[in-house]
Amino acid sequence: MNPIVYLVPTVLDEMATHTIPAYIIDAIKDSKVIFAENERTARRFIKSICKEIVIDEYEWFTIHKAEEEQRNAFQQKIKEGKNIAIISEAGCPGIADPGQILIALAQELKVTIKPLVGPSSILLALMASGMNGQQFEFVGYLPIDNTERIKKIKELEASSQKNNSSKIFIETPYRNNQLIETILKTCKGNTKLCIAAELTGANEWIKTNSITAWGKAKTDFHKKPVIFILQAV
Repeated sequence: MNPIVYLVPTVLDEMATHTIPAYIIDAIKDSKVIFAENERTARRFIKSICKEIVIDEYEWFTIHKAEEEQRNAFQQKIKEGKNIAIISEAGCPGIADPGQILIALAQELKVTIKPLVGPSSILLALMASGMNGQQFEFVGYLPIDNTERIKKIKELEASSQKNNSSKIFIETPYRNNQLIETILKTCKGNTKLCIAAELTGANEWIKTNSITAWGKAKTDFHKKPVIFILQAV
């Protein structure tokens, strides 16, 4: 039997279970093994979308920062013909979240891989930003060192202007305000910045403004999940 590897998206906000399509429950029920970025969070997520699933009947493996170590276990479960679900902490596995190494191994082993539809904060932010959705780049986290961070922001702004592209990035929530401050001090006044916070949650907030306009606004995104998008004009 050819096993299936299901790529299971999870909620971006714990209360937003309505963003999860019903067929994801079927995929989890069809699996025997779960590789999760965080087992406790994944268990809570599964229970929130389907109370009848018996969580302890699954074989559980944790992949957070240990995907390489889990390759052998993953390969063994494939050899045993067991369907596997890969679940990240929030959003879609393999997209700014763990899972890519195991998915690459699944490709090498030529097993069936089924990516399932669900919320992606990166795409939701881009959709609502009004910025270029034809040419865009996700660059992950910017450097922590302030000098390197300023250099990177300038590079992104220059590349955005040259290629007419959107630059998408993220930050650890407790450093959001510092990043915004650095962007406002570094970028040109007419460059556009989108801040998309708490996507799919009750307090979802998405706004695109020029750097000049943001400089006049009062903002506080401390400890909030945020996607940033920059586009030079």
